[in-house]
Amino acid sequence: MKLSIVIVNWNTRGLLRDCLSSIYGSPLKERFEVIVVDNASTDGSQDLIKSDFPQVKLIANDQNLGFSRANNQAVRASKGEYVLLLNSDTVVSDEALGEMIRFMDEHPKAGAATCTLLLTDGVPQPFIYGEDPTLSYLVKRILRMLLKGRFMHDWRGAEVIETDWVTGACMMVRKKTIDEIGLLDENMFMYFEDNDWCYRMRKRGWKIYYCPFVQITHLCGRSADRPSRKEDYYKSLIYFYRKHYSLLARLVLRMLLVPYRWVLARRVSERVDVP
Repeated sequence: MKLSIVIVNWNTRGLLRDCLSSIYGSPLKERFEVIVVDNASTDGSQDLIKSDFPQVKLIANDQNLGFSRANNQAVRASKGEYVLLLNSDTVVSDEALGEMIRFMDEHPKAGAATCTLLLTDGVPQPFIYGEDPTLSYLVKRILRMLLKGRFMHDWRGAEVIETDWVTGACMMVRKKTIDEIGLLDENMFMYFEDNDWCYRMRKRGWKIYYCPFVQITHLCGRSADRPSRKEDYYKSLIYFYRKHYSLLARLVLRMLLVPYRWVLARRVSERVDVP
């Protein structure tokens, strides 16, 4: 088995149908499997899978276990050389899966990689890769947005980039890497679990890549449409600091969060709805 595609679903029945149709409609030659973990959806998602996609391995939870725990369920059951974490609100282009596999094959030190995620208007989605959220990085990010009205990174670039982390919305991970560093941290309900995973990979010598020549469509945020998601974001950020950084850094972060949230709420929401 070359590839295991892992999709966590929560009440995105129509989007999930489109995502699965794009996967099974792709001309991928390598053997692959699709594992969907449904977090207690009430919109008929499980019935859709059973009737229209019987080849999918369905793991049905009786409650919403969150992104990390649900992905870990599927990863444990996966058999592929590579594991692709993929949001249910994505549509895979014909060559995307094959190109991502080829890149990983050609870069044996790549622990994880992502591609360009295009919004419905064809504009690249922000925050698909980046630097670790150190204090200096967060300050630079605030100042860049306030003074220049720009993001820290240019997601329209054409060159392969080695980066600190890539998004869990579309992350291809080497199974050997997972066996070495362990699963996603289940203390994070959602957000920063991808950053934490990549951080741990890099600590063990693995490299993380952004591959702009591969593109898929992402209907951003629709698979994470829950009232508390912004609070989930900041809880996970604080947890990331508690896990990886000093007490002083954690105290300074608490002070930074007020202006940080204010800037993001006004700048980022103009382009795409993220925390």
